[in-house]
Amino acid sequence: MRKLAALAVALLFFAPATVLLGVATLVNPSASAACVSGSLVVGPIPDSLTATTKDGTTITLNRTQLTHAATIITVGGQTAGVGRPGVVIALMAALTESSLRMLANTGAYPESGDFPNDGNGADHDSLGLFQMRPASGWGTVAELMDSGYQSRAFYGGPTGPNHPSPRGLLDIPGWQSMDPGSAAQAVEVSAYPDRYQNYQPVAEAILTALTRPARTGTGGDGGAPVVPETHRLVFPLPEGTWTRTSPFGWRDDPITGERRFHSGSDFAAGDGTPILAVGDGVVTFAGSNGGYGNLIIIEHTVGGQRVASYYAHMWDSGIHVAVGETVAAGQHIGDVGSSGHSTGPHLHLEIHPGGAGQPAVDADVWLTEHGAEGVAAGDTTLASCTASGGAR
Repeated sequence: MRKLAALAVALLFFAPATVLLGVATLVNPSASAACVSGSLVVGPIPDSLTATTKDGTTITLNRTQLTHAATIITVGGQTAGVGRPGVVIALMAALTESSLRMLANTGAYPESGDFPNDGNGADHDSLGLFQMRPASGWGTVAELMDSGYQSRAFYGGPTGPNHPSPRGLLDIPGWQSMDPGSAAQAVEVSAYPDRYQNYQPVAEAILTALTRPARTGTGGDGGAPVVPETHRLVFPLPEGTWTRTSPFGWRDDPITGERRFHSGSDFAAGDGTPILAVGDGVVTFAGSNGGYGNLIIIEHTVGGQRVASYYAHMWDSGIHVAVGETVAAGQHIGDVGSSGHSTGPHLHLEIHPGGAGQPAVDADVWLTEHGAEGVAAGDTTLASCTASGGAR
C-alpha cells in the first residue's frame, strides 16, 4: 500500500459505473463487536452529499460513493474498539485513496475488472477503496474488490482478515491519541502522509449525514429502525445445545391445557445457554413483556424486506443488549431462561416478516428456507457495553 503517486483530484469524483443497491457488511459474527455502537446505525443513503475539505475545496459525493461510506461505517460499528473516531479515520483514508470508489486496476490485475467496480485506477498495483496491495499481504484480488472485506482489513485488530500483518488501525499502538491524519497514514504508509487530514471535515460530514440513533418502537413503519441488509443468517442457539420441543401452530397449552395457537418455535436448552442474533440488526425491544417473560426484539433487513426476530423467556439477568444497539449475526444477545409463560428453560423464537407487530411465520421453517448456518458452541460474542444505550 506504499504510495508513490497521489490520485489526481480530477479523477476522484466521476460518476459511478455501477449503482449499488445495498450496503456490504461482510463481518464474521464470531469476530464482531463485543460492544457495537447504537450511534452508528446507517439511515437512508442520500443521492448526493456536498462537503468542504480543510483547504476549502467543495466536493460532491454521489450515491455509490456514499454507499461505500455506509459499508465502512457499518463495519466500524460492528468492530470492537473502533467507534466514531476510528470510522472518521477510515473515511478519511478512503476519501484520500480512492474518493470512496471501488477501483479496479486492470493494468496490474486484469481480473480485477471482472468484479463490480466504480472505475479503473492506476496507482501501481493497488486496489479498491483503501488502495490495498495483494503483494503486501492485504488479501487476494477477489477479496480486495469487496468493500466489506477492505473495511475489515483497514480496521484490523486480532479478528481482522490481515492479522497480524499488515497492520490495521486497531493494530497501531495509541492510535486513539494520534492526529486522525497521522493514524490514517500509519495504516496506509503513503508517500504523501499529509493528504489525509484535508478530508477530515468531509469524513465527519458523511458520518453525520449517514447515521442516526436507532428509532425505538416495536411496530409500524414510523417506529422501524433503518438497518443495512444482513450479510448472513444463523441459528439462534449453538450447535449441540438444544432440542426441538413445541413447534409453530395449534397446540394444547402446556400450562392451561386450552387449545391455542403457538406463534413461535420452542427449543429446549440448558438454563444460561447463549442466545444468538439470527442476523445483523437493531434492537427495538429488550425487557419484560407479559407471557413472553423477558423478550428481545431485533429488526433486520433480509432480501430487501424488513423482518423482526423475537427471543423470549430470558431471566432478568439474561438480557445482554439494549434498545438502539446494533448487533451482528451470531452475536450473543441473551441467555436461555424460563420467565413468563414457560414450563422450563427454553428459547421461544418468532420470525415476523414485515417487522414487529406483523404476523409470525414458522421460525424453524423460515430459518431453513433462508439457509441459516449453525454456530459452534463457544464461537459467539457477548455484548458488554457500559455507556448509555449499552448492554446490561
